[in-house]
Amino acid sequence: MTDHQPAVIDDAAFTVRRTIRIAAPIEKVWAAVTEPEHISRWFGRTVLDGSGPGATGTMTFEGYGAVPIRVEAIDAPHAVTYRWGNDDARGELEETVDDGTSTVFTFTLEPVTDGTQLTVVETGFDRTSDPAANMAAHRDGWVSELDKLVALFADPAEGAA
Repeated sequence: MTDHQPAVIDDAAFTVRRTIRIAAPIEKVWAAVTEPEHISRWFGRTVLDGSGPGATGTMTFEGYGAVPIRVEAIDAPHAVTYRWGNDDARGELEETVDDGTSTVFTFTLEPVTDGTQLTVVETGFDRTSDPAANMAAHRDGWVSELDKLVALFADPAEGAA
């Protein structure tokens, strides 16, 4: 079961949103979006110095570099919020998360028949160097990255996440 809706930009609210359905129980999807060893299997190679709010680290993407990231909030197993310094239009990566220019993304999980519905909402693009360019890049990024998550659970050898 998958539902591949496109990511949507809300220009007025400076947000990007995407909802997908994954054929896995909420506990497995929760692990896939909160535990660095599982995040690293589908997103970027993730390293965090802890597991709760305030934990910091990096998410490294091949050919792009290390993006600083911080856990902002957790409501297990329903929502996790991260802040990251991922301003694509700037052309260079921050070394740490800057609250003034970073964006925030929240994964919200909801159990549904035969699996989990996951919604990501990324906000704060109005504080970036080029809001329109960054929203477009992140819209495309959420399509690519969340499709990888769906594919991970669709692979019987990998789906146990």
